[in-house]
Amino acid sequence: MLGSCHAPLAGEYDLTMLDLDGVVYVGPDAVPGAPAHLAAARAAGTHLAFITNNASRTPSTVVEHLSRLGVEAATNDVVTSAQAAAHLLAGRLGAGARVALLGGEGLHAALLDEGLEPVPVADEGAVALVSGYGPDVLWRDVMTAAIRIRNGLPWVASNSDLTIPTPQGPGPGHGVLVRTLEEFTGTAPVIAGKPFRHLLDETVRRVGGERPLMVGDRLDTDIEGATNAGHDSLLVLTGVSGLGDLVQAPPAQRPTYLAEDLEGLVMSHPAGVEVEGGWRVGGWVGRVDSGRLSLSGDGAAGDWWRAAASAAWAWLDRTGEVVDTVGLVTPLPGTTEPAG
Repeated sequence: MLGSCHAPLAGEYDLTMLDLDGVVYVGPDAVPGAPAHLAAARAAGTHLAFITNNASRTPSTVVEHLSRLGVEAATNDVVTSAQAAAHLLAGRLGAGARVALLGGEGLHAALLDEGLEPVPVADEGAVALVSGYGPDVLWRDVMTAAIRIRNGLPWVASNSDLTIPTPQGPGPGHGVLVRTLEEFTGTAPVIAGKPFRHLLDETVRRVGGERPLMVGDRLDTDIEGATNAGHDSLLVLTGVSGLGDLVQAPPAQRPTYLAEDLEGLVMSHPAGVEVEGGWRVGGWVGRVDSGRLSLSGDGAAGDWWRAAASAAWAWLDRTGEVVDTVGLVTPLPGTTEPAG
């Protein structure tokens, strides 16, 4: 079930780890209100770190993007799956090791920063291979990498995301290539990015923090990653996860807190209370009757979502069945009542 916090979250957690796309921005544009909410969270005492599964961009490139959106960030505040992968390899191979690179600029820079030597995938002196999204990766290099992995070359993948945002809509991400290589080679890589814990561990190692909070929009990467790392999490509803995803979330993908957007960092989060036939959060009560979820009452839209999630998860845990949400209208952002 959801947790509760009587004080604003930003005052209770000394490190806030933020996913980027769908949380801070969507494509080239800031999520509405995000820069102001992040500034308020920083003023409340938390340190902001920006983490991403995207291995193609360097931290400085990410900082430039954030700065254009009015979000303050330093390169040391940005941690990528490329950096997590490079740190994993450095710990296993030692400084100076030759690593076959199947990826882009972000991975190349991360390997150099860890004292490793990036080399072409055909280099016979390579003692491991690392892969990540790169827009200019050639098919001949993919073929060579596949053969070398099948022949026993150790393999670390930056992430396994099946999609990546593009101006035309979601496109195939590095996870598609990972699946292809896995099928051909019969070998699964060590994966550095979310939902595995390496990226979050790398963030804490680089940035510091005794009580971290993970903030994301995806249940299957951001929230599950926090669970795997043993950290609390906040799900925001500005990205890909919606009501259908939320009500069927298994325990490992359930956030500690839930909010409409990043304003949730500077708000308190009320506890849900089990009442006869349902769950009450604020002025809303969520109930499941004959497998169908319904909400009654009024109040903040965030409390509507919390009541809905609490009732749906209680039903799922008790019966093993996902609630029916057909006809249920979610609140419009910033309102107190459902749309329509």
